[in-house]
Amino acid sequence: MTAADEKRALRRRLRVLERSLPADYRESSGRAIVSALLSMEAYRAAQCLCCFVGTGPEIDTRPLLRAALAARKRVCVPLCTGPGVMDARRISSLDELSPGALGIPEPPADAPPVSPAEIDFLIVPCLSCDRAGNRLGRGGGYYDRFLCDCRGVSVLICREAMLQDSIPTEPHDVRLSLVLSERGVYRNGTLCPATR
Repeated sequence: MTAADEKRALRRRLRVLERSLPADYRESSGRAIVSALLSMEAYRAAQCLCCFVGTGPEIDTRPLLRAALAARKRVCVPLCTGPGVMDARRISSLDELSPGALGIPEPPADAPPVSPAEIDFLIVPCLSCDRAGNRLGRGGGYYDRFLCDCRGVSVLICREAMLQDSIPTEPHDVRLSLVLSERGVYRNGTLCPATR
């Protein structure tokens, strides 16, 4: 079985697990992850951040986006511009967002683009990951391509219940050094306090 086949099989199993997580756990873990993100030195120092808008069973990142807007940071949200391709687009309010082609809240097509190199702090979603930062996305490859051009701090966020001991990888997969769950930050696989 190839790594791609393993990833497809793992995605199927993990989607079932994700749907079975109790609502109170999804809510409490999501709140803890957003609170930890807001306390991170890299967030506080960032002038420009990019963050997805969590929907359905994903971590609700809207409180983070609202806090960053209130702090007058430059806030970007991904806009899917083609198969497997996304841009970061600046927003000034969550009211600017509307469901895009994949049903994910996105900025309008005319929102100002921001280069990945300008982003100081990038919050990366996943279906699952391992503690070493190998990510299993939802299968589109958007973030692997985008991460190649990012120079700031990137944080992979995942509920502890969705973490795996290992994730199959392919040559194009980008490993992240920071994984944040409700337990704290895993730096290259080691659990550390979330604030650094």
